Amino acid sequence: MSDVEEEARASRARQEADPDPEVGGIAVDRLRSIIERVERLEEERKALASDIKDIFAEAKSAGFDVKVIRQIISIRKKEPAEVEEQETLLDLYRRALGM
Repeated sequence: MSDVEEEARASRARQEADPDPEVGGIAVDRLRSIIERVERLEEERKALASDIKDIFAEAKSAGFDVKVIRQIISIRKKEPAEVEEQETLLDLYRRALGM
């Protein structure tokens, strides 16, 4: 039985057990749907985090510095002007400290 079929069967069973679709002004089915969707996405996020961890382990075993790779990924997420400003400040602070 597929996940979709199993989920539909479970949903029907819940509806039979709880025939009132609204309790205390709360749409029960809607609330349950939201919670289940978040739970599925959290499971996906866990799986993705595990995949990312594996990629970093692969990079490390290939001789790459994982800290530097993380820094590069962080820099690539930023706007070029923001990166330039940070690099300018870093250079200024280094010179101020005689580095």
